[in-house]
Amino acid sequence: MALINVSGVSLGYEGNPIVTDLDFKVEKGDYLCIVGENGSGKSTLMKTLLGQKHVIKGKIEFSYGLHQNEIGYLPQQTEVQKDFPASVREIVLSGCINSCGLRPFYSKTQKNLAAENMKKLGIDDIAKNCYRELSGGQQQRVLLARALCATKKLLVLDEPVAGLDPIVTQNLYRLISEINREGITVIMVSHDINAAAEYASHILHISHKPLFFGTKEEYIKSDVYLSFASKGGNEE
Repeated sequence: MALINVSGVSLGYEGNPIVTDLDFKVEKGDYLCIVGENGSGKSTLMKTLLGQKHVIKGKIEFSYGLHQNEIGYLPQQTEVQKDFPASVREIVLSGCINSCGLRPFYSKTQKNLAAENMKKLGIDDIAKNCYRELSGGQQQRVLLARALCATKKLLVLDEPVAGLDPIVTQNLYRLISEINREGITVIMVSHDINAAAEYASHILHISHKPLFFGTKEEYIKSDVYLSFASKGGNEE
């Protein structure tokens, strides 16, 4: 049984579909990258998986006890969010909010988890620093650590390297791959099909409808990949 099973799904706004006929599965331990040009429905699909939007048609099923409030999410940042006046530790800890229940404070276990994830992401030495004073790469590591505090099962990442320089981008991709190898399933939206083909285990390529779904080995041999890669590999 798949961790997530998407069957005959159409997504959009106010009943108007943006993407239709989606059929794909995400198994435990997969690293699925969703690619496609702007406006093709990638972020809408992310929001639907997170329960922020409803499907117009079809069904999305979760297995292995996965609940939507247990998904670690790293969204695209706005300029306002980048200027948030809180410490690194405070932001990372906020990833534990859904597991607090009715408690108005964080437990020792949750504080230890935040410390562990900050160390894993290499930001434990800046735990007391103000988030808005960090570089773009440091901010993304903070948000990734926060997302890890929310889940032991699934990370959903929406363009996590947008706006970062090439070296920082590669370092963040490697970190995400390491997290995936440790057993956490990853679903990532990206505009870079070449990076997707390098790091992901599976690819979903959409353009208002599914153009391809399968392993990355199958993808790099497909006409879909060859067509887009010939244009430069990016779909912004």
